[in-house]
Parts: sequence; structure tokens; C-alpha cells
Amino acid sequence: MTTAADQLSRSALLFLSRQSNLKDVATRLKPFRQLASRFIAGETLEEAVDAVKALTAKGLMASFDHLNEAVRSPPETRDEVKQYLRLLARIDQVGVRANVSMKLTQCGLLFDRNLALQNARAVVADATARDSFVRVDMEESAVTQTTLDIVRDLHSEFGERHVGAVLQSYLRRTEEDAKALCAERVRIRLCKGAYLEGSDVAFPDKKDVDANYVRCMRILLDSGVYHGIATHDERMIDATLEYAARQHLPKGAFEFQMLYGIRRDLQEQLVKDGHPVRVYVPYGKHWYPYFMRRLAERPANLWFVMRNLMKG
Repeated sequence: MTTAADQLSRSALLFLSRQSNLKDVATRLKPFRQLASRFIAGETLEEAVDAVKALTAKGLMASFDHLNEAVRSPPETRDEVKQYLRLLARIDQVGVRANVSMKLTQCGLLFDRNLALQNARAVVADATARDSFVRVDMEESAVTQTTLDIVRDLHSEFGERHVGAVLQSYLRRTEEDAKALCAERVRIRLCKGAYLEGSDVAFPDKKDVDANYVRCMRILLDSGVYHGIATHDERMIDATLEYAARQHLPKGAFEFQMLYGIRRDLQEQLVKDGHPVRVYVPYGKHWYPYFMRRLAERPANLWFVMRNLMKG
């Protein structure tokens, strides 16, 4: 049950995730780095590759995500494209069952939409040549429409096998987006959402977020498109399995998706039960905003950090 204190802590942590002036201080603190290592596969590509090898040895699939939400110039976007091209090549070399996830802000979306499309296209084109897949991550609601527009552009060129979108059930618009994208056969990763949003665009109450998640999940499963049901919430997993059974869907009709370091027991159990499971594996030096959003999802983790800080 979510308490008022948890909601306040979540809002505060999400606010702090945006404060770049705190990043340098926080990332030097040993307790922060220790806890972050639970959610971040490492700061280098090779550390992430090792983490994915360990996951795939357990029958899990993966999606690599190079973390960097601080891209502010065209040269930086080119560096991000190079990172992703290197990543796709490394996946081929290693032979792991993995694809990539990428944010359009890494491609320049905050300052040049056309540049973002051009950069994203370069990555998806390379993935297509390798018969791989790029998941275009969703970010804050201010860029939701532009992100979906770019995904549609890429989808029309490269098809459902090579590019897909993410939808967040806490946004009020998501049910209609799910219907529209499924009609266009766009592959969707459905999650709840982890950004700080106003009640005009997002449901403030968890019960409404959950209800919307279930509605959208059913839309996805009815579409005949291969989607990702991204949740660690056992109630949402049970609702998905129950609906899939009712619709007589085979276990391979969709995949569950979870975050690196969260509910490893559940990840492995679902695989043992015959369900495809993909783990989202973030890595890179710019892990602070992502880590703070993970703290916000479970504010109790903050007290772990504080206790260790007080111990010195």
C-alpha cells in the first residue's frame, strides 16, 4: 500500500533526479554507488556485456540501454550514435539474445527534431541490417507525441521487426495511443511510467494507473503483435497470464520485461514456467537520473543510502 509519506518521497526523489548540480556530489558517494550497482550493469560496455552473458545463461533475454540524458549538442548526439553502433556490433560478436533501447533525447530531440530522426534512423538501419531491434524509450510527457511521431516514421520504413515504442500506463492518453499503435502493428513495451507528471496528464492514484495498465495490456494481447509486458507487479503479471489463458494465447505470443536487478527471483521463475522474459540492462557513466527514478519507485531504498551515509 502506498502511503502519503511514500508519495512525498517519490515526488522529492523525482525532483532530485532532474537536479544536475547534485549529480556530481551524489555519484561520488560510496553508498550511492553501491546501491546503484544493483540497478546499473556497469559504466562500460564490457561490464554490461558480462552482465548480459550471466542473464542469458539463465535463459533470459536482454535489452541494452546506454544511459545518457544530458545530450545538449549535435557532436554529443553523434557520440551516442557511435555508442549504439558499437553496441549492436558487440551484440553480434558475442551472440547473446539481446536488442537495444534508446532515448530520442540522446539523438537530439530536445533541440532538433530532424537531427533526432536522422540519428535514430542510423541506429535502426544498422539494427535492421543485423536483423536486430531498437526499442525507442518513452520519456517525459512533453516529448510523448514527438517520440511517437518519430517511431511511426521509423516503423513505416523499417517495419515491426526492427523498431518499437514504449507506452506508460500512468498517462491519461495511453489507452488511445495503444489502440492506434496496435492498429498500425507497432510493437509496444507497456510500463507504468517513472517521471514526475501533473495530474492533468497523468493519473495521480496508483489504482487508476493499474487499471489503465490492465486495459492497455488487453489491447496489446488482442492485437496479434508481439509486445513486451513490462512490470514487476505480481498482480499485473497474474492479470496478464489470466487474460492470455482466457484468450488461448501461446506462451510465446508476448514477452515479460523487467529491470536489471529487480525481482530476479520472479524473472527466473517466469522463465522456468516457459515464458519469454527480457531484462532491461542500463549501463554508462550518466546513471544518476535513472538511479534516482529507481529510488523513487521504492523510497525505502533511500533509507538504506542514508543509513550508510551516517555510518561514514
